[in-house]
Amino acid sequence: MSMTIKSAQSIFSDTQVANVVPSTIELFNRLNAENQLALIWFAYTEMGKTITIAAPGATSMVFAQKLLGQIKQMSPTEQTQAMCDLANHTDTSICRSYGSFTTNLKLGFWNQLAEWMEQGLVAPIPQGYKLSSEANTVLQAIENANPGQQITILRNIVVNMGFDSNSSDNSQKGRKPIAVPTKIADPIKTKIEGITNTAVVSYINNMNVNDFETAVNLFASNGALQPPFQKPIIGREAVLNYMLEECEGLKLMPEAGTIESIEDGYTSIKVTGKVQTPWFGSSVGMNISWRFLLDPQDQIFFVAVDLLASSKELLNLVRQKVN
Repeated sequence: MSMTIKSAQSIFSDTQVANVVPSTIELFNRLNAENQLALIWFAYTEMGKTITIAAPGATSMVFAQKLLGQIKQMSPTEQTQAMCDLANHTDTSICRSYGSFTTNLKLGFWNQLAEWMEQGLVAPIPQGYKLSSEANTVLQAIENANPGQQITILRNIVVNMGFDSNSSDNSQKGRKPIAVPTKIADPIKTKIEGITNTAVVSYINNMNVNDFETAVNLFASNGALQPPFQKPIIGREAVLNYMLEECEGLKLMPEAGTIESIEDGYTSIKVTGKVQTPWFGSSVGMNISWRFLLDPQDQIFFVAVDLLASSKELLNLVRQKVN
């Protein structure tokens, strides 16, 4: 029986993922634009009490400044309409520009708007505004999630706004990123308890220095990457485009792993640890598992990145290595 991406998805199927994330995003998407915008405002306000959002660098935000300046110069009515258009995925020049932004730019864009709304420079949520019962349910779900899950929910909410002509098939995006990251200093060699596999360790090392081309070369030509709560991205070119757009500045901190042999010379490896994002810096670490399937040539045939339901999953793998 030959291995397929579909069959590869079942490795370590007992991994406990944070299903609160897709369920909360689904509830958010059912809200009307007014409630979505109000919820983003309240979420930024509430999350700001427990999570420190890193200040965006001037260089990284330069691509968003023109659009932000355009909105800042609008009348309050026009500002509200522009933000509603973003929530409604309307085909406008503003929504198209926003749709071309990287994930970090989109997060920075809304953070700047939230600051301006608080300062009264952009049309704010009216004083005393009450969320609908449906929006309150979503806000409560966000508040009950752990910090890593909260930022993932917020990330996916703002990423999906705007108008993207390539969004009909996000699993195979071919859109080039706005700015190609540059490789930084030589990496600190990763140590993963229980794992010495060259492909896995090299993948982590190269991701940590934004050397995505080298990381992708570790994949088989038909290999796939499955991001959290998404469909697999298949093929080196598609995986590289995704990494360039979504993975810049991530800090991967694996802790422990376990290995299983599968038929036909394939090997499955599960690694758990944390990931920090450039937007939230070291204040928040997301509990993550990487589920690798390596082919007989020790190339990455499949890797799924899962946001874990709790830190208990991390501890479980460490205990397995100790016992």
